[in-house]
Amino acid sequence: MSDPASPATRMNSTQEWVAYLSRVELPVLANTLRRINELTDSDSSTVNQLAAVIINDAQLTSQVLRLSNTVFYNQTRVQVSTVSRAITLIGFDSVKSMAISSLIVDSLLKRSSRPHLLKCLARAIHAAVQARNLLPKGNDQALEEVFIGALLMNIGELAFWSCDTEQAAELEHSLRAGTPDVEAQKEILHSTFPEISRGLAETWALGPFIRDVVSSGRPGSDASRLARHAVEMARLAEDGWRTAEMDQLMDTLGRELDESPAAVRDRARLNAGEAGEVAVSLGIPQVQSLLPDGSGEIEAPPPPDMDTDLQLRILRELAQSLTEKPDLNTVFQLVMEGIQRGIGLKRVALLMPDREGRSLILRTCTGPQTEGWRNHFVVPRNGSGALGHLLPRDGCTIYQPDAKALEQDFDPWLGRVPALIGPLVTNGRALGMFYADFGANGSEPGDEHLQAFSHFLQHAQLCLTLLSGK
Repeated sequence: MSDPASPATRMNSTQEWVAYLSRVELPVLANTLRRINELTDSDSSTVNQLAAVIINDAQLTSQVLRLSNTVFYNQTRVQVSTVSRAITLIGFDSVKSMAISSLIVDSLLKRSSRPHLLKCLARAIHAAVQARNLLPKGNDQALEEVFIGALLMNIGELAFWSCDTEQAAELEHSLRAGTPDVEAQKEILHSTFPEISRGLAETWALGPFIRDVVSSGRPGSDASRLARHAVEMARLAEDGWRTAEMDQLMDTLGRELDESPAAVRDRARLNAGEAGEVAVSLGIPQVQSLLPDGSGEIEAPPPPDMDTDLQLRILRELAQSLTEKPDLNTVFQLVMEGIQRGIGLKRVALLMPDREGRSLILRTCTGPQTEGWRNHFVVPRNGSGALGHLLPRDGCTIYQPDAKALEQDFDPWLGRVPALIGPLVTNGRALGMFYADFGANGSEPGDEHLQAFSHFLQHAQLCLTLLSGK
């Protein structure tokens, strides 16, 4: 098998995808999920172990406590302020469920905010809420079991879309072109999302119930059957509650739950609204619009926080380099690092004139999914062409995409998401430009991002001016 740690590696089997996601991309998530799932509510020491796993992660602790005070989990309305108290008051299984939900959301969204990931998270949360609320009364433990089962049934798809791989970009392009889902997966991944989910459930030791839910065979229990139905319902609901497929599913659920299909449909529609509230509690309000009766449009998440201390350190290094006859490549590298790591922009490019001086072409770039920029990122200096609108006109500015901006074959976001652009000027002459965006995140840079971006370009221009005077 090829080395799964190599960024250029292409995975060509289910086993390779499982190894890559487990060992290279998501080892912390895999290990923490395994530790939580190994715990069962057997004695007080196990309860303490669950509390220890949660408390060891400050972000996870904060999320669990926030969820512990929502009506969805805590109908007693008693305020909870410690993890131990949450386990005592709300129950071991409920807190375990909160921890797994929070881990999934936080771990994956830290890595990517691409539209496909957000859509999958919306579907997973919707399915989990449906499963929990449709389960017949009388088995409190199964409430959390079906919730997590439905949430994790498509863990392979969630994990895949959280990773910025070449094959993710290819699959995204293929799906936009209209290729059927499974056909595109087999062609590009040499596997399918359900197969990857089954592999991860085994490798990550997610437990017998999850393995039953994701298996390709008949469900081994009524609870796992309900979890599968809930996932199917969440998928079908994206096309409405009155389709032929949804009617058939409602008939099936009506028979299994001993209710009329109309009653099940009414309950399901109410549950969809509750799924939106759970999404907000989990810290992803932007997926509400992707739930049934939402707008269907993804609200761009806010930009990540800037690291002002790192910005200052890099600016000091640039200032120091002025006294040491700076190497041009070093200057550009520092500026790009400051823009990417200090300001938080995901993708940064420096463009310089071609031999004829008619266009600006890529000199260097950094960030995920910029492989196609090398040969195709070209900005004509007269402002013409598909990317001519990216040419800076009046200093550094926030570029706002035009509604008519065309998608580029080599990059689905370039020119179609907000970005920072700025000229590289020395001695009154424009030598090139910097470009930076949030990529698949789609966030819009604010004035504070523009100001920091301008500072880095000013330092770059000062270095260039000094070098040209040698």
